[in-house]
Amino acid sequence: MSDHHHLSAGEVNYKKDRPKAKNPVKIEDLSLRDGHQSLFATRGRTEDMIPVAELMDEVGFWAVETWGGATFDTMHRFLNEDPWERLRVLKKYFKKTPFSMLLRGQNLVGYRNYADDLSAAFVERAAENGMDIFRTFDALNDYRNFETVVPVIKKCGKHFQGCICYSLTEPRLGGEVYNLEYYIGKAKELEAMGADTICVKDMAGLIAPYDAFKLIKALKDTCKAPIHLHSHFTSGMAQMSQLKAIEAGVDILDTCLAPYAFRTSHPAIEPLVMALLGTNRDTGFDIELLAKIDEILEKQVMPKYRHLLDDTKMSIIDTNVLLHQTPGGMLSNLVNQLREMDAIDRIDEVFEMLPKVRKDLGQVPLVTPTSQIVGVQTVMNVLNDTPEESYRMITDQVKGMCYGLYGKTPAPINPEVQKKALKGYDRGEKPITVRPGAILEPELEQAKQDTKGLAKDIDDVILYAIYPVTGKRFLRWKYGKEAVPEDVKPISLEDVKKKEELVKKAKAGLLVEKPKKAAPEKGPGAREFNVFVDGEYFSVDVEEIGGAPVVRSVTQPAARPAAPAPKAAPKEAPKAASAEGTPLEAPMPGMVVKWEKKVGDVVKEGETVVTLEAMKMQNALAAPVSGTIKAINFEEGQNVGKNEALCIIG
Repeated sequence: MSDHHHLSAGEVNYKKDRPKAKNPVKIEDLSLRDGHQSLFATRGRTEDMIPVAELMDEVGFWAVETWGGATFDTMHRFLNEDPWERLRVLKKYFKKTPFSMLLRGQNLVGYRNYADDLSAAFVERAAENGMDIFRTFDALNDYRNFETVVPVIKKCGKHFQGCICYSLTEPRLGGEVYNLEYYIGKAKELEAMGADTICVKDMAGLIAPYDAFKLIKALKDTCKAPIHLHSHFTSGMAQMSQLKAIEAGVDILDTCLAPYAFRTSHPAIEPLVMALLGTNRDTGFDIELLAKIDEILEKQVMPKYRHLLDDTKMSIIDTNVLLHQTPGGMLSNLVNQLREMDAIDRIDEVFEMLPKVRKDLGQVPLVTPTSQIVGVQTVMNVLNDTPEESYRMITDQVKGMCYGLYGKTPAPINPEVQKKALKGYDRGEKPITVRPGAILEPELEQAKQDTKGLAKDIDDVILYAIYPVTGKRFLRWKYGKEAVPEDVKPISLEDVKKKEELVKKAKAGLLVEKPKKAAPEKGPGAREFNVFVDGEYFSVDVEEIGGAPVVRSVTQPAARPAAPAPKAAPKEAPKAASAEGTPLEAPMPGMVVKWEKKVGDVVKEGETVVTLEAMKMQNALAAPVSGTIKAINFEEGQNVGKNEALCIIG
């Protein structure tokens, strides 16, 4: 009998006595991409990944996800970071572990299908900058949208992971669309395209344990490629589903480090390591090393992001997701949009309307960008429809989906909705059936022309091509042609500590203005903090002048329940020009993307005047009357509030 049988369970030296597993479960870590995307709106900065990068490289992960998804958007838009630079920087610290990214098929890292030339160039540059594994999905599971990117992934000698977006039309696997045959058929399509691995992408955490067993077993019996399961924790089932998937022979699982795990993120790796210890699927990971990484994240990184976490709920799971199938990111977007429109009390109407809109639009899986498309249209319907007329305001993206710009929907689109959406549509009123990329004009050369004198290399050009408005603004920040706003600059742990001190003082009743001393004029270095204490809200300005920070002013509006601080507009809006006439008002808060008309232009009622971006979706706003544009009150790239006059027509 070996020594370790004489030891009590607590005394087993697992390092010495732990046999190497015959078939260890491989693990991809998502902390540095999907983890912070799910928990704090993708606001994780590269500087906060570096402290743990070398230690993470020692764990033995199959891959680490470092890029793609929303990182490309948020980095240049909100963090003043070059997305390409993150890849190059992190690659210096990860010497052994391959990098993985989330590629939205021909949507790349944006919200529409891009032209073939831009798609090919993007994949080449991603590979060149350090990407190894391209996790590729299409929101409609229409793999014609892979035909451009996959040959480039292969040509660059990189790993093509094909995804099947997991969705349901009933509480469990089955029904008229998303049944076992559907998934097996999709897996065979991916294998025929040369997928190196096949991933079941369960973005809303809908896969139930016994369904996971059934599905993974069927895929293992059908496919030669290794099978990978990606499931969010949102509903609370993911850990149970992972265990059943392991029993069914799954090859790779997705997890996050504990500080980035659970809620709308993913299961944590640490409990899984312990659950599999000593079994034939043991990960082989060192739990002490993981604990060391977690401690650094908890102490040095997470305090900077705590204010972005949703702390309004006690529960870490969302039972509603099983009822409305809304992924976490989509849910927070819907809530934010309704809050901005002073209509948060109508959230239940939105949930009720959502399945109907989804069915009208062809039972699409709810994942970026279809989740936003369905979500925003649902909000539009709830706020604008009348008993006599539905779909009164249809977004450009819904029109595009009805036209076929995103591909073939899993079920047919409601013909009445399709007809209404395509009435007067600029590309034509008859939907296409070909691959969407086949009808898109090349984009790269035009982007090169548009960024002459600003872009320094092809990576800059691609950034602009995918995100013209915010991309151009970022390039102006990057090359010193425009001042970087305070709200995109990083905060330090010192900043966090200062805020915590202010909260302590506020609680002790020490934050009162001294009447005997007039506040000096606020300087350019002043930063405003919102402090929420026991249902009361303080607005505190802090300015550092050559020494310790000085509290300049504290205003205390009427007590109200703590709520997320309002988002500041990146630029001060110009004062509305004084002009007589009819205003074109913003129907929702958003950003001006493009003016189709200028001051002095004659417009007809119903003609598009301006495109407004709200919730990543673009909406063409039409002239409410015929006349001449007398004044334009906002520039492209500026934020507007609901009901603000965008322009005046006289």
